Amino acid sequence: MSRKRSGRPINGWLVLDKPAGLSSARALARVLALTGAAKGGHGGTLDPLATGVLPIALGEATKTVGYVLGGVKRYCFTVLFGEARDTDDAAGTVTAISAVRPDPAAVAAALAGFVGTLEQRPPVFAAIKLHGERAYRIARGGGDPALRPRPVRLDQAELLAMPAPDRAEIAIACGKGFYVRALARDLAQVLGTVGHVADLRRLSSGPFTLDQAISLERLEALGHSPALAEHLMPVATALDDIPALPLSDAAARRLAQGQVVQVQGITDGPARAVHAGRLVALARVEGGQARPVRVFNLEG
Repeated sequence: MSRKRSGRPINGWLVLDKPAGLSSARALARVLALTGAAKGGHGGTLDPLATGVLPIALGEATKTVGYVLGGVKRYCFTVLFGEARDTDDAAGTVTAISAVRPDPAAVAAALAGFVGTLEQRPPVFAAIKLHGERAYRIARGGGDPALRPRPVRLDQAELLAMPAPDRAEIAIACGKGFYVRALARDLAQVLGTVGHVADLRRLSSGPFTLDQAISLERLEALGHSPALAEHLMPVATALDDIPALPLSDAAARRLAQGQVVQVQGITDGPARAVHAGRLVALARVEGGQARPVRVFNLEG
């Protein structure tokens, strides 16, 4: 999601530690208002209940959002066993209860069974569009979005602790499109009970981590001061996994104008085209030619 408005031309990534109770769209709007940035977007929705890493792309960084969406995400969360909720998290209405409380060994064993590629049915209260309408809007109106299972990837899953018989603290690493709420729902079902996410915190998203994050309160204190720049990360941060393609002065000018340039010594595929330490374009290399995919208008 991105927004454009009148404001300052700020380019780069800001890692927000999103507070609970705020949607990702509202968090983005707050960041734009506090920084005065003219354009922004976020790199992957966090539910209002969730806290933690919400990468905010400002200015030219919005052209790289797609590369963050596809990155690995890490979460820690608590599953509350014994209550199913319509939203699959603590914000919803209770729809079923169960007296079954699984022991830690059973939880750990069941959790391991989800690691890998699996077919996951998204929660009905999801931002997925059906015939142009968000699933959560259909659900709020009393309808059934009838979302189909889809392939997702769970790379790692670990039971950290069970501080109470009805609570399991879990850490995971997952791929694009994975719903933690759906995992909590399905895990409870495998264990012969019901459950939902009681709390959720994103620890990282692609190259962005919690130790880089800034709170809204801190951002408000900084305002438009020069100190804000200390928290901005380069536009190219989202492209760190893509090979760099150094350019000559002439090649940089041609690529920036949308022209194809001849290159050597780089494998076919995407490339970060750079000149004098500045990101010029995201290019596609094929047969010794680099073709610009996205051109960046950055000073320096």
